[in-house]
Amino acid sequence: MTDAAAPAPRARHRVVRGAPAIEVAVPVPAVSVPVVPGPIAILPNAEPAFVAAVERAGGTLAPLSPATRGLVWTAASGADELARVLDAHPSIAWVQLPWAGVDAFAPLIASAAGDGRVWTSAKGAYAQPVAEHALMLVLALLRELPRRVTATAWYADEEGRTLYGSHVVIVGAGGIAVELLRLLEPFGVRTTVVRRSAGAVPRATRTVQTAQLGDVLADADVVVLAAALTAGSRGLMGADQLARMPRGALLVNVARGGLVDTDALVTALESGHLGGAGLDVTDPEPLPTGHPLWQAQNCIVTPHVADTEEMTVPLFAERISSNVRSFLGDGDFEGRIDLLAGY
Repeated sequence: MTDAAAPAPRARHRVVRGAPAIEVAVPVPAVSVPVVPGPIAILPNAEPAFVAAVERAGGTLAPLSPATRGLVWTAASGADELARVLDAHPSIAWVQLPWAGVDAFAPLIASAAGDGRVWTSAKGAYAQPVAEHALMLVLALLRELPRRVTATAWYADEEGRTLYGSHVVIVGAGGIAVELLRLLEPFGVRTTVVRRSAGAVPRATRTVQTAQLGDVLADADVVVLAAALTAGSRGLMGADQLARMPRGALLVNVARGGLVDTDALVTALESGHLGGAGLDVTDPEPLPTGHPLWQAQNCIVTPHVADTEEMTVPLFAERISSNVRSFLGDGDFEGRIDLLAGY
């Protein structure tokens, strides 16, 4: 008898690099800080995985000094401290931020529009786990799990719906949207992607611009928010937009809580107009104890855990390595931030 075969290695998430057709051109300002290779600093926390990522790509890691040319910022906040570091070290030519959403650094990014530095984020890096989480929320809501997991007796009410053949509206056309479209394909859904700029998104049944959001909501079975939070998108889903959705439709938000008017969402859920909501992000965040959304029977709230540290650390390390190679002159930067658009 032969020994049992060793288990196959566990599959890992990968970075989702959007097809060129969905990329938004990033205006390049007049360069006042030439991107010349030099020492790279990691602040405020130089985790071993991030140190290894810089070194693996051939970068030179060194403490912050007047010679520093690249900066990997690992905190999700601290815009004021980052601004002080950049003011004190004008030779820094490239700044890497840790998350796909950069709204916590919005004023700093806006003020940097003419500084000539290259700014990059992790957009696309965490798309797979977040899209996976979005699909989980959709399926859980359709199958009435918020109510069923709290049941204490057998009650076969024959309620529950299928995702197959539904119309799914995805707001946003970044990596999360691209990956979610791939995950939805086996369900035979009709998909509409709503995005800021023109141009079709691969795998989407159709693509429309943000001005047409109200029109496509009218026959949506599921709406998934996967857009960046900017001054223009804050409150994108308010009372009027929620009212346009058909009675019983679902709303899932895996992007930023500020995209949704929370009071309007509570009203839509309590009235029964919305069939359910799945929220990995909220406004305010953290969602206070006792908030009506915690009590809503047709709502699932997960505490911003669509991408946990176990998932994000290796993916961010991969983004660091990729951009260190670009910093050294090998290819284009990944996740370059459009400083004018703010993401």
